Amino acid sequence: MFHTPNLKEHDHANELSVITRILCAIAIGTLSLSLIIMLIVTDNPSSVLPALVQQQLTQSGVQNPVTAVLLNFRSYDTLLEIGVLLIVAVAMLPNSNFISNINSDMPGNNPSSGRLVSVVTNAQVNPTLEAVLRWLVPMIVVMAGYMLWTGAALPGGAFQSGALLAGAGVLVQLSGRLQFCFTSTIAKLLATIGLIAFMVVAVGVAPTTGVILQYPTELAGPLILLIEIAATLSIATILLLLYNSLATQIPEMSPKPLASNKQPSASNKQPPAQE
Repeated sequence: MFHTPNLKEHDHANELSVITRILCAIAIGTLSLSLIIMLIVTDNPSSVLPALVQQQLTQSGVQNPVTAVLLNFRSYDTLLEIGVLLIVAVAMLPNSNFISNINSDMPGNNPSSGRLVSVVTNAQVNPTLEAVLRWLVPMIVVMAGYMLWTGAALPGGAFQSGALLAGAGVLVQLSGRLQFCFTSTIAKLLATIGLIAFMVVAVGVAPTTGVILQYPTELAGPLILLIEIAATLSIATILLLLYNSLATQIPEMSPKPLASNKQPSASNKQPPAQE
């Protein structure tokens, strides 16, 4: 049904010596044991922080304390997380190209034209699978929108919505009908729009509040929603790009006869030499 991707794995562990492996195992084990001991001997965390979040929740612009902490009280952390995701995407971008047969008859389906989605020529798609995806993918998109909207009051938000959209993109690509080109201008814009929107809001509120990323109380809700919409698009694009960087579609090719196995035709046969 689905086109099974081949994951490119590099067994770098075999390149290390036995002594190096033992030292790495000792270091990792020591670090893990130290963290476990620290968690055991550390006192229970104070309940002051949850109480402070609940006191300031009305000024955060949202009703969900998790969203308030991530996108208002500790928004610097979320800004850095999106920046780290973008750095990973840039690092993996050279490995995200697929080997595919693009239908050149479709307008804009030339990979060099900058089109984000292209149609694969002669794609062998299961009709049942294609019918299921026509219902399933729109439902996933609607659910992603719901998770984004409800994140202001209930569990949800940009990361959950972005993961759902990326999953829909993986299903569409595994069906073999469509192909994504992450070197296109649209893909690069989608991958960076989250960080761009975050930075614009951070700098834009500074003249009003005097502090970067400190939103005005009356605009906190709309600004957080704007950031989450942009972050959802970037997270979905980056996750799908990471999947593409680890998977390659190898088109089925008919085996070509070897030159040594070719039989000479009757017209090429030379008559035997006469003595």
